[in-house]
Amino acid sequence: MSSILTNNGAMVALQTLKTINMDMEDLQSKISTGKKVADASDNSAVWAIAKTMDSDVSGFKAVSESLSLGSSTVAVAQNAAESITDLLIEMKEKIVAANGDNVDRGLLDDDVQALKDQIDAVVGAAQFNGLNLVDGTVTSTDVLSSLDRDASGAVASSSITVGGQNLSTGAYTAATVFATGTDNNGALVSATGDTFVVGLNAGDTEDIAITNAGNWAVGDTITVQIGDQEASYTVSAGDIVNGNANDIEYIANGLKEAIDELGIAGLDVEYDDPTQSGELQITNNGTDAISINGSYQNAGAGGLADLDTLSVANAVDAGNALDAIDGLIAIASDAAAAFGSAQGRIESQSDFVSKLSDSLTSGIGSLVDADMEKASARLKALQTQQQLGAQALSIANSAPQSLLSLFR
Repeated sequence: MSSILTNNGAMVALQTLKTINMDMEDLQSKISTGKKVADASDNSAVWAIAKTMDSDVSGFKAVSESLSLGSSTVAVAQNAAESITDLLIEMKEKIVAANGDNVDRGLLDDDVQALKDQIDAVVGAAQFNGLNLVDGTVTSTDVLSSLDRDASGAVASSSITVGGQNLSTGAYTAATVFATGTDNNGALVSATGDTFVVGLNAGDTEDIAITNAGNWAVGDTITVQIGDQEASYTVSAGDIVNGNANDIEYIANGLKEAIDELGIAGLDVEYDDPTQSGELQITNNGTDAISINGSYQNAGAGGLADLDTLSVANAVDAGNALDAIDGLIAIASDAAAAFGSAQGRIESQSDFVSKLSDSLTSGIGSLVDADMEKASARLKALQTQQQLGAQALSIANSAPQSLLSLFR
């Protein structure tokens, strides 16, 4: 039945044309943005995943910048350590010459002192953005190296720890900072009180007391060697009261926490009852014997402290200098090697982060980017359908006109 009131053909053609136009708008959006998922309304699940990955890419950009900063800082320290090693080798040549007969030790000593001054200058200048890893002011520094996301979506940061190397030439001054505790079954403390040795068999307990007799100063450091691991604590301003460390429990507890962080199985360190101020109780709950060596370093002392008194002004001094110089060279070269190892690790991590960022970016693209070849082909098809739809609607709209012939 034909009707001039209801044109079913036109309604079908109109709905078809509307659908084609909507598909055309969607495709034009993909072409103009280059994305098949431009916002959450396109595909909420994919959009959320892509945004999470995009935030990780932004985070890794910050990580990459941190690694670049850390690499530059370590490179400065490494170059300084290598330069100091070269200066010490040059100094050794002067010292060896000074041990000969019929030489002008005065002139050679002038050269040695000049080299010492140059080493001090290198140590003082070896800073990057205010951080100096060779002057003894920094025990260690952490370089942000990664962002780690687990299966639950929680994110944690990880760092590369770079140890500082003390290559300053400040003189060492002994101080009475250690004493045997109330439970002394074999702990040995040096006559000057600046070192201690504790041997613990399985089940043994020993007490070591941190004393205030040495008049602690900010920057003083306690170092404890346990097997091949090392823990240290440096005195801060908060530990000092009225110019000395009356509150030595802060220092003792600081050392305890540093030892605990080593995570040595079976080793238990407790701060003793407050009535035994500054006393640490050390227990070996393991099955193997443990040897613990403690040492003190005053704030002004340096790893090259022996340079402070090194001289070749006479035959005796020249002989003593010859005995000391190889040890100093070893300290400087070991420092350079440590920095070189840290630098290699930072550069490797930086390369990995760069590749990881590229992989994440590529993954995001595969999720949200439009296939432009497919979009081009689809556009041609829709344009053709749009033209045919418009033509079909025109034909359907003209159909009632044919009814006029019936009334002529």
